[in-house]
Amino acid sequence: MAHKFGIILLSGGLDSTTLASLIVKNDIELYALTFDYGQTHRREILSAKAIATELGISHMVVDVSFYKNLADHSALTNSKAHKLPLGHETNKKNEDIPISYVPLRNTFFLTLAAARLESIALKAIENGVTKAEKVQAKIYIAANAVDYSGYPDCRPEFYQQASQTLQKGSKLWAQHGVPFSIETPLIEMSKADIIRTALESDAPIQLTWSCYNDGITPCGQCDSCRLRARGFAEAETADPSLAFIKSVT
Repeated sequence: MAHKFGIILLSGGLDSTTLASLIVKNDIELYALTFDYGQTHRREILSAKAIATELGISHMVVDVSFYKNLADHSALTNSKAHKLPLGHETNKKNEDIPISYVPLRNTFFLTLAAARLESIALKAIENGVTKAEKVQAKIYIAANAVDYSGYPDCRPEFYQQASQTLQKGSKLWAQHGVPFSIETPLIEMSKADIIRTALESDAPIQLTWSCYNDGITPCGQCDSCRLRARGFAEAETADPSLAFIKSVT
């Protein structure tokens, strides 16, 4: 029997929560990572903690808050210098990439996730818990190339290249022949389809936070809020997070 190790990047948002709810039902040793990279919308970290607890997933919040100083050309890391775009037409993929893009964020996150995943798998192999030929190592990320804001690190070709790069730079592959794979099951799904999948899998989406702003309630105007609202409208269902927020405020 294969020994499956998995890392999921859990942002606290709708998509990653849906994905986590699907994966946790599989026969896999799953760990969740949430990154505190100095983002303005820190409310999502609280959501990620609550979601991991609800799903019973081992969870680590990783403090990489220094990253905001490196990747400061973004409204999500430097709100004083850059205003968050409101009312951006998110379905126009040929226009300029919005200032909400964080430079190489997913590249950085995937590298950190791979380091954690490789450490877990190497310990199991080199401590004799399992044999290398039985190990599967997967990184799960809820990237989406259908309903997105034009970010270049949400495209399938990026993840194909990233998977090969991480694999070739790892001891897990070089010495033990265990390949890395980056899994993006939601990448071709519309937001409405993701919402339908979340409801079918009983994902705790009432706990999720999608807004690019911080605070008690979502702004309703940023790209992420607009994508979410449009998705629920197309799925013809109410957003349960709104009712949940009202009940706890």
